[in-house]
Amino acid sequence: MSVEIVRREGCVAPGEGAWASDVDFNGLLARLYSLRGAGDPADTDYALSNLLPPAGLRGLSQASALLLDAVQRERAIVVVGDFDVDGATSTALAVAALRAMGHRRVDFIVPNRFAFGYGLSTGIVDLVQQGGGELIITVDNGISSIDAVAAANAAGIDVLVTDHHLPGAELPAAAAIVNPNQPGCTFSSKALAGVGVIFYVMTALRRSLRDAGWFTDQGIPEPNMAQFLDLVALGTVADVVPLDHNNRIFVHQGIKRMRAGKVRPGIAALLRVGGRRVDSLVAADLGFAVGPRLNAAGRLDDMSHGIRCLLSADDAAAERAARALDELNLERRDIEQDMKEEAVACVERMDLQESRLPFGLCLFEQGWHQGVVGILAARIREKYHRPVIAFASSGKDDGLLKGSARSVPGFHIRDALDRIAVSQPGLIRKFGGHAMAAGLELALEDYPAFAAAFDRVVMAQLSMADLRGRVVSDGELPPRCLGLGLAQVLRDSGPWGQQFPEPVFDGEFTLLAQRLVGAKHLKLSLAPVADPGNELDAIWFNIDPAQWPSPQVLTARVAYRLDVNEYRGLVNPQLLVDHIEPL
Repeated sequence: MSVEIVRREGCVAPGEGAWASDVDFNGLLARLYSLRGAGDPADTDYALSNLLPPAGLRGLSQASALLLDAVQRERAIVVVGDFDVDGATSTALAVAALRAMGHRRVDFIVPNRFAFGYGLSTGIVDLVQQGGGELIITVDNGISSIDAVAAANAAGIDVLVTDHHLPGAELPAAAAIVNPNQPGCTFSSKALAGVGVIFYVMTALRRSLRDAGWFTDQGIPEPNMAQFLDLVALGTVADVVPLDHNNRIFVHQGIKRMRAGKVRPGIAALLRVGGRRVDSLVAADLGFAVGPRLNAAGRLDDMSHGIRCLLSADDAAAERAARALDELNLERRDIEQDMKEEAVACVERMDLQESRLPFGLCLFEQGWHQGVVGILAARIREKYHRPVIAFASSGKDDGLLKGSARSVPGFHIRDALDRIAVSQPGLIRKFGGHAMAAGLELALEDYPAFAAAFDRVVMAQLSMADLRGRVVSDGELPPRCLGLGLAQVLRDSGPWGQQFPEPVFDGEFTLLAQRLVGAKHLKLSLAPVADPGNELDAIWFNIDPAQWPSPQVLTARVAYRLDVNEYRGLVNPQLLVDHIEPL
């Protein structure tokens, strides 16, 4: 599918302003921040003291009072998490924080997606009741668990819902709900990940315990909540929530602590098996090295393995757990590759048999793995540049499909599902999510009708022009800036991420050499057309081997990120290629 390089609105052309400066990296950086809506110096002040105060979080005082009572009365608390990285880090933070505050009667359950499905369900409530649980804390789920909360109430089990997903028309009848996206909540950051929500809740509990004299009475030190920022940073990055100022503070501070060696053994071990160095860690390392290995547990097996890795206080045990997760991730990659090949073949058949590809693309094959359809949807979206929902059988003899949706900028996927649910009642059994990702369940027999309805909803909002792939560039750098100095400045000036993207530049280059490495990555040597003696290394990940290497392409417009490459003790600049347009 076609991809074009477009310039970000307001970017500086070569020879103008900050981009033309020889060494004024600070001026260039200020301009890049401004292009991302952070023009005020306060927008890039990431001191912990600048975190938003908790006052606007609706339900926080009720949650704190509920937890204070539970700790003081030694009630049995069960944390119910989700099977992705945000759910795993949220669960680990809740359990570790409660233990650090002197509460020992705390355990966790992560629903096995194949047995229970997503979030708090009546089946999970039954398990909690059988185990003697007296208070359930949901993390990264619960806002749509109407029936399950009612079942818990009937069983005499209190429920505290902490979540960040968009609520439906009805809220669960929980003892307390903390969710920045619930009606009436004035907390200004609606982009908190689930792990950010539970961090605020546990911080409020610490204050209540301090005011009640708990730590003095128990003779235990009051925990420093900063010790949990590595978990907050990991969950925030991996959940791909928008990096607004508040979330950037969380990620910056978490990475800062990790770089200084203040990192829990489980995260350190996952970084090692992923080939990343803790002392030079950036947000992308959490997203691309740690996140997939944790996610593999929830996709293929049981996220409890990942949570235990995060909770491990023993280096050797953490290393064993991380290596086991790495093996699961390798298995996940193999399954994903097979599914992607089937999905691409399915799309190509659609393209041949119909007059056009659907604007909203639904895909289903009987043998697909339920735990991998989310990442499959993301891969197909990247290839075809349109909203995608991939489905798999529920794995039970119930005739249901589980779908995982991924969207493109400008199309709110959860709202789209809501429109379908309203216009065709009963077509979707249940759904939830947010702007860029969602999950749903429907009957196999309703799949054709749903696929048609989804296509109509997408077509009503997006045009053909919206379905073109776009690489957004911040402009062209002068050749003299393509060095280690600026590469290091950009690397250290994040955190970059969702809605605060890492700078991408473009320019005309001579392609001096091309070779395939690792089956699907293109290693290049190139030089700016304007400075042919400035030879640079570059790499383009996950290329189409049918199109590249392409020796006949001698010059091209290249969109790239300027990065630092450390290999065998040598440190050099490297271009990470996002797209190449032959000239």
